[in-house]
Amino acid sequence: MIQLIVSVMLYFIIFFGIAFILNMLLRRTWLMAFLYPFIIVMIIDNISTLEYFTNTGDAFAKLLSEITSLAVADVIILLSGLAGAIVSGMVIKFLRKSGYQMF
Repeated sequence: MIQLIVSVMLYFIIFFGIAFILNMLLRRTWLMAFLYPFIIVMIIDNISTLEYFTNTGDAFAKLLSEITSLAVADVIILLSGLAGAIVSGMVIKFLRKSGYQMF
């Protein structure tokens, strides 16, 4: 249980930080929130990304089976990373409205 709490906090903070830095550098508020599913696919699947282009049907079938076999704790951890990316976008929008032009 403690590992789940620490993992949730860690994923939230890591993806909040990565999204915040990307938002500052690229000035795209929701970029990380859109890229997050692709990052999760790279974390979850056990196949090469090139295989999605060369052997599409089998690659997506393997991905679907990997997603459906995730445990509840894994889904909670991965969703906390998405929440971190979304909260980062909201913080950046708030800072821009508050007059911080560097964001």
